[in-house]
Amino acid sequence: MTTPAVPQGRQTIITRKRQDDLISLCQDLIRIPSYSGQEQEVARIIAAFFAAKGFDQAWTDDYGNVVGGVLGAEPGRTILLDGHIDTVPARAEDWSHAPFAADRQGGRIFGRGTSDMKGAVAAMLCATAWLAEDCKARMTGSAFVSCVVHEECFEGIAARAVSRRVKPDAVIIGESSDLNLKRGQRGRAEIVLETFGKPAHSANPDAGVNAVYQMARLIEAIRQLAPPSHEVLGKGILELTDIKSSPYPGASVVPDYCRATYDRRLLVGETRESVLAPLAALIERMSRERSDVKAKVAFACGSERCYTGATIAGERFFPGWLYSEDDAWVTTALAGLRDVGLDPVVTHYAFCTNGSHYAGEAGIPTIGFGPSKETLAHTIDEYIEEDQLIGAAKGYYGILTRALCR
Repeated sequence: MTTPAVPQGRQTIITRKRQDDLISLCQDLIRIPSYSGQEQEVARIIAAFFAAKGFDQAWTDDYGNVVGGVLGAEPGRTILLDGHIDTVPARAEDWSHAPFAADRQGGRIFGRGTSDMKGAVAAMLCATAWLAEDCKARMTGSAFVSCVVHEECFEGIAARAVSRRVKPDAVIIGESSDLNLKRGQRGRAEIVLETFGKPAHSANPDAGVNAVYQMARLIEAIRQLAPPSHEVLGKGILELTDIKSSPYPGASVVPDYCRATYDRRLLVGETRESVLAPLAALIERMSRERSDVKAKVAFACGSERCYTGATIAGERFFPGWLYSEDDAWVTTALAGLRDVGLDPVVTHYAFCTNGSHYAGEAGIPTIGFGPSKETLAHTIDEYIEEDQLIGAAKGYYGILTRALCR
């Protein structure tokens, strides 16, 4: 990936007015609750931002993703900045700051979504608008910002619609990174294990087959499986997250069905087939040893309603991805961050992001860079430090100008 020359004066991009505008936009986004499927009012604010700032292209797709782009004077690469606008819920009674007041105190902004990830979205929007103001005439290529829905339910599924239309050459994921540069992540799969028994009165259990006992044997056997590992990403964790039986409540009936859900953290190169294979082999072996064991394993599928009325659905398998430290997009992004005075560490995410689609599925060069700490996501009294918010906007500006401006 060719690296353009660095324009002079880049370090002075954020004036006091720009800082104030960035903080104000972040607060505006925070003040509107936008749980998954209820993002419409935040989407409206973002669409209005695109119109007010003169973005060359802007649209809202069937899922409700809001996307805007700035086109350079000459053709070239397309860079996509990706953030999601849905959040997990917040119970106001648990918070010392109202979760949707966007209070400022001690250099921090408090509220649900400040770190995950409306702060990053505000920084992406402002940085791209500033890029258009400062060097559109020198841009070779285009910069798009995607504000994606339903990420908290389905990492990467709504993003598929964005990449089909934008066709980016490179992607920046804005999830929290403490202003460090992320070059990969573990993926995530949700695995469903089911056992099937035979109902009977609990006063005569020998007449039935208890599906919960079958599941208990399988669970214990699964705990003996050695997880795969990767030298950078760590272990491919397989953890039981819930278990249910039927009928419920039992009311003196031996349960004839049991379902357990596992969270599996995916490593680079793992496929649907390779992830399920050891579990399927375990079920087959136990079925040979005990004729009453009847079980199956599959990936969970989900379906949710978007605020547009459309249905978003998909299998819960979100691949991992990883790039080398000398990858062309990683080195370009690192140079852009250093151009604006940042000194990031190159590392990887501990959690799953929309990069599961862009990098893991579509093979598009992808890095992660965002404000705030990963550990603040989904917490009570979630906040973002204003210095981190401003640093993220500088960083996005630096990467974009390094990649697109002559």
